[in-house]
Amino acid sequence: MNTKKRNNIIYWIATIWLALGMLSTGIVQLLQLEEEVASMKNLGYPIYLLTILGVWKILGVIAILIPKLPQLKEWAYAGFFFVMTGAFSSHIAVGDNPITLFGPSLLLILTFTSWYFRPISRTLKRQ
Repeated sequence: MNTKKRNNIIYWIATIWLALGMLSTGIVQLLQLEEEVASMKNLGYPIYLLTILGVWKILGVIAILIPKLPQLKEWAYAGFFFVMTGAFSSHIAVGDNPITLFGPSLLLILTFTSWYFRPISRTLKRQ
């Protein structure tokens, strides 16, 4: 298998899993399910932040999946990076159970993998 094909397969696997993870957590946040509300309270964040995070995650998923618009994709990847490192750090700061780090860690790894292996058509052109 050539490198380009292998990279494309890695990209799509990581991107599909990233999209599913961000979409599902975004929906859960928009619905403000009881467990999610309790987690936000435990972390010391206002509940309205769930709506903001949910909307931005869903918009980010759309941005990384649609063709073209590479600059928008860069913003979406950056947003995913900031949200997941923020979640990871927040759980550590309040002394949460280490299992709470799994979701943010996995989504962070998928974010980096998807970004790193994205096809040239989905990257910003160098000047």
